[in-house]
Amino acid sequence: MQVVSARDITEHKQAQEALQIKENRRRKQSQTLVQLARSKTFQQGDLNAALREITETAARTLLVKRVGVWLYNQERSKLECIDLYDVSTNKHSFGNSLLEKNYPTYFQALEEERTIAVDDAINDIRTQELSESYLSVWGITSLLDAPIWLEGRMVGVVCHEHIGEERQWTLEEETFAGSIADFVTLAIEAKQRNFAQEALRLTMSQFRAIFERSSIGIGLIDMKAQIVDTNLALCEILGYSREELSGKRFTDYISTQRGDLKLYKQLLSRIRTDLKRTSRVGFQPDKYQEQFAERHRIEMERRCLHQNGSLVWTHISVSVIPGSNGEPEFFLAMIENITERKETELKLLASQEAAEAASRAKSEFLATMSHELRTPLNAIMGLSQLLQQEIVGSLNEKQNEYVSSIYSSGEHLLTLINDILDLSKIEAAKEELLLSPLPVSDLCNYAIWTVRDRASEKGLQLTCKIDVEEDICIGDERRIKQMLLNLLTNAIKFTPAGQVSLVVKKVPQGITFTVSDTGIGIDSNQLQFLFEPFKQLDSRLNRQYEGTGLGLALTRKLARLHGGDVTVTSTLGEGSQFTLFLPNLVDMQTAQNEGYQQDK
Repeated sequence: MQVVSARDITEHKQAQEALQIKENRRRKQSQTLVQLARSKTFQQGDLNAALREITETAARTLLVKRVGVWLYNQERSKLECIDLYDVSTNKHSFGNSLLEKNYPTYFQALEEERTIAVDDAINDIRTQELSESYLSVWGITSLLDAPIWLEGRMVGVVCHEHIGEERQWTLEEETFAGSIADFVTLAIEAKQRNFAQEALRLTMSQFRAIFERSSIGIGLIDMKAQIVDTNLALCEILGYSREELSGKRFTDYISTQRGDLKLYKQLLSRIRTDLKRTSRVGFQPDKYQEQFAERHRIEMERRCLHQNGSLVWTHISVSVIPGSNGEPEFFLAMIENITERKETELKLLASQEAAEAASRAKSEFLATMSHELRTPLNAIMGLSQLLQQEIVGSLNEKQNEYVSSIYSSGEHLLTLINDILDLSKIEAAKEELLLSPLPVSDLCNYAIWTVRDRASEKGLQLTCKIDVEEDICIGDERRIKQMLLNLLTNAIKFTPAGQVSLVVKKVPQGITFTVSDTGIGIDSNQLQFLFEPFKQLDSRLNRQYEGTGLGLALTRKLARLHGGDVTVTSTLGEGSQFTLFLPNLVDMQTAQNEGYQQDK
């Protein structure tokens, strides 16, 4: 008799089959991840191609109908689909978007959870906001979403969408979905890296083109002062080839001066200080770029030694280029050939010195001649006075007329000689002022009294108004009277009818004497010649008004010698207004030393 023992192993078989299915899925997921890791698509930096490969591979591995990659927009106000793969149509699409304000719970869940594994997407609190507008439209029942993280920040999500009966996601599937999201991160980083590399290559190419084609010499020099690289322009300035200059000391070709080494050390010290500061507070290029550029550059004019032994004048600008560690690594020298400009400057300097020497010679000649002319002129005027007094005998009417003409002409000539002598002394910097406090009313009364007869002869109204709190000014009495007389005499000369006025006012920096007239006025085009010595605006031989053109020129020079000035406003046919400004005593001490410089 045989005994047969039978045992029901259905459950065991089913368990083995389930375990085998689970193992096959795990193996398939691992193979998928290995396949993606070896894919060359990531190395190429083509984000679209990489996302297509990721979504297709994820859909086949997890056996879902749709896989999409969604990224935040710049404002993080919505998620935008940049790739969505549909297994049923085997096509990719993009363009859908989800606004955060419409789905706040879903967006919050993305920020807080590693993965969102939803079996019943329609009713789950995290995703039910999507039911009407998205899930129901596509028949989606279950969702497996994995956030995409980049540099510690959530930038998007990979959505695995299951259509049909509800699906329970396993822990392995959630882990796989997280790995897929990591591959999306790798794809984005690869694109950014390739973009940066391409931008760097483009920048280097552009820099090299500028470097080679620049008309200004450019040299790259290491911290030991050895030449690393040069462009063609620098080679032409120095007369050497690039190979001949490479490795040589830059300072061997540049004439140095005392203090140059200190300048370089200060430059290095400044950049180290600034780099430490920016590392503490954070670099803000827009705010500090211009300031740093000024601090990290020195400029100088130096002569360079050409290969043929000649010296070339150059303008050199040296900047520091820091390395990746922030420490100075190279000097960048920009060298411009300024030999032609320097030669022009030297010629101009020589011309200026020659002109100044000629001017001094002229002034000395005029001063000498003025003294020589005074001696016989004084004799002529003295003898004419004796004749007028009839000491040596009586004169008839005609003889008296001749003698008076001789004296008045001599007096006019003496005034001219005195003006020439005064002008020469000022230009030769030999005029010294005797400064003292002066009553303004006395100065004005003297000037008005002196010219009143001339004004009366022409029927002019002569007025004076003093509007100052303190009736005192500081200056050389003789010279101030001379300036006021020049201005008033000039006004009366060029005023056929009307009035001439003198107005004195106190201003914050000093005092002004303004002489106004209702005369012929001055053309605006002629104002620039008004204060030039020996310049008459009416230069015709039969001109109406006599004069040498020295009065106004001498007045301005005397005013500037006091630290002040003379200015004019005029309208042709209506009159002119000349203003003499004299500064306060405090201002005069410094301004007086500059008086000669303004007249050169």
